[in-house]
Amino acid sequence: MKRYKDLLADARRRVAEVMPWELRDRLAAMTPPLLVDVREADEFARVHIPGSLHVPRGVLEQACEWDYDETVPALAAGRQTPIVLVCRSGNRSLLAADVMQALGFTAVVSLQTGVRGWNDFELPLVDAAGQRVDGDLAAAWLAPPLRPDQRRPAP
Repeated sequence: MKRYKDLLADARRRVAEVMPWELRDRLAAMTPPLLVDVREADEFARVHIPGSLHVPRGVLEQACEWDYDETVPALAAGRQTPIVLVCRSGNRSLLAADVMQALGFTAVVSLQTGVRGWNDFELPLVDAAGQRVDGDLAAAWLAPPLRPDQRRPAP
């Protein structure tokens, strides 16, 4: 039986990842990649990388195809478009990039360390209104503590 960590390890063998400073440089290029944030709506509204497109992980496959109510034209038409997927820590985006590759996307990568790493590197984040979010405040939102019931039971 595979565990979540196994799925991530498998995907990491197939999907290229970029670090926050590499993404910063790519976004500053003459032709920047499409930046897609796959987190949930409340996470995205609270804090995200400026210029990112919000496509929740739960509708990603439909968003990548024409003729669905969740179709995102930039994705459906962009199988050769350079795309960087983003999530909180780099795990959901890694799995999402793996799925997109299976769907025929040839230039999709994942942001290793996610929005948390972007913030740790002191790069800008904004809220739903486009207002800059303080890095310390963002750090608190991006690293919620585990509740006791979420921890592995003692053997």
